[in-house]
Amino acid sequence: MTTPAGGDLAPSGSDDGRVGGGSLPSPLDSVDDMRAAAKWMLAAAGAVGAALISGGPLVAVGQVHGLWHAFLAWLGLVIALGGVGVAIWYTSQVLVPRLTTPNTMRKADELDRLRTVIASEPAEFMGFSAKSVDGLFKRQDLLREKTAALMLQVGQAANDEQRGQAQAALAQVQKNSQVVAVYVRWVLALGHAELVRVTLQRSRRATLAGGVIVAFGAVLFFSATGSSGPAQTSDVTTSPTATPAPTATATPLPAPTR
Repeated sequence: MTTPAGGDLAPSGSDDGRVGGGSLPSPLDSVDDMRAAAKWMLAAAGAVGAALISGGPLVAVGQVHGLWHAFLAWLGLVIALGGVGVAIWYTSQVLVPRLTTPNTMRKADELDRLRTVIASEPAEFMGFSAKSVDGLFKRQDLLREKTAALMLQVGQAANDEQRGQAQAALAQVQKNSQVVAVYVRWVLALGHAELVRVTLQRSRRATLAGGVIVAFGAVLFFSATGSSGPAQTSDVTTSPTATPAPTATATPLPAPTR
């Protein structure tokens, strides 16, 4: 096997995503699983939101007495729905299509951890093509410039000998470019999957915070709707007192005459 300049060995089966002579699962395979988990989280948050605006809470509103309790019930419902909105907003970001470019791999703060891992063991991710993510993309740019320059030399060659030398150098550079391109696609796939993972992790924290907000709002709402209304004064009826019956007085008999 010929070795390209720079010590690179062309990955076998580069067309089907194999790197370094072995078949590895694509990092993009995990993206579908993470997005499926996000869909379940969205469904759960939607179910909570549907329960909050269902007939039960609306019926409970009829038990509100007083302007202050009405305000507390409204505030609790808004807070609870806001918690659901927070969970849905952050979780839906996992499903939004994103574009991962070399510039993203170089500068995105979310990929600091991945860049550190790659820099610690560059040969496991990029073979002998580069020692860092930035170096890999710089080498790709350099090979592109060399390719363009050699193609120009082939077209401007004065004789067959010069054209043959330029074509041989062009073939070698193109072979190196193919090797680097495989590693570039692999690193970009890793970066894309890492971005989705970071977004999913952020959505989990947001969902947890949203659940706490929903619980607080629900407690406030049902406390306001379940509070007693204005005290009802019951009519106190007094039982009639029995009047004593008049006592009969004996009529004095006339004294006997003598």
